[in-house]
Amino acid sequence: MSAAFNSRGPRTVKPISREQARDLVNKMRGERAALDDYREKSLKLHGLICAKCGREFEQSNRTQLTVHHRDGNHNNNPANGSNWENLCTHCHDDEHSRGVLGDYLSNNR
Repeated sequence: MSAAFNSRGPRTVKPISREQARDLVNKMRGERAALDDYREKSLKLHGLICAKCGREFEQSNRTQLTVHHRDGNHNNNPANGSNWENLCTHCHDDEHSRGVLGDYLSNNR
């Protein structure tokens, strides 16, 4: 066992076998492929435009366009795209920070 560091200090890390490491990498690749799959579907269905601010994107800057899950469930990916909306990175951050701000304001009254 070796020591690793995190924000709370050193912790013990149990080594894993090559087979376990390979399985973990394959799992991560599969999850990434699934993410890319619904992202590409959403971009095709909804176009390269932010659903919130209306900014249009080109192929060269399409990485700034993200897919937002309307119900917050990243596993809910219907083929018709009804749970997705394409948002620019700014609008996506804004969408996710609204709940945090609302919770903060409602708890400090």
